[in-house]
Amino acid sequence: MEDVVVLENHDEKVEMQNKAIVEMLYKALLGEGTMVKVSKLLASDLEWWFHGPPQCHHMKKMLTGETDHAKGFRFEPRRVTAIGDCVIAEGWEGKAYWVHVWTLKNGLITQFREYFNTWLVVRDLRAPRCEDSKDSMTLWQSQPRDLYHRSLPGLVLAI
Repeated sequence: MEDVVVLENHDEKVEMQNKAIVEMLYKALLGEGTMVKVSKLLASDLEWWFHGPPQCHHMKKMLTGETDHAKGFRFEPRRVTAIGDCVIAEGWEGKAYWVHVWTLKNGLITQFREYFNTWLVVRDLRAPRCEDSKDSMTLWQSQPRDLYHRSLPGLVLAI
């Protein structure tokens, strides 16, 4: 039984470290750090997925240096959650609602999924235990502040 507790504590520690790394990235993008610092957080072969209007490639422009991170779109997360190797951040600027899903391996960001003006639900598709209800399969879902004033297309992300 102690092995399980140690494993859970290890998982929680990794999740906390992953969350701290992603929060460090956002702070640097808001001008509290350098792009050199940002580049050290990202794998050189970062896998990138984007879902949204073509004109909303703001993060790509920042990370590639096409846009000055201090003058471009302000990615200021309103909520950051770590789930296993993934860190999910959401926020909004003006009328744009965004969700980012960062995957980390050994303290390095290896995958990035970006969703603009999209309602996202993250589900665990492993077989549920008998005592679990169907709702326990939902690990995270969007909470945009203006949900009642507009309709957003929905996606399910399975992890």
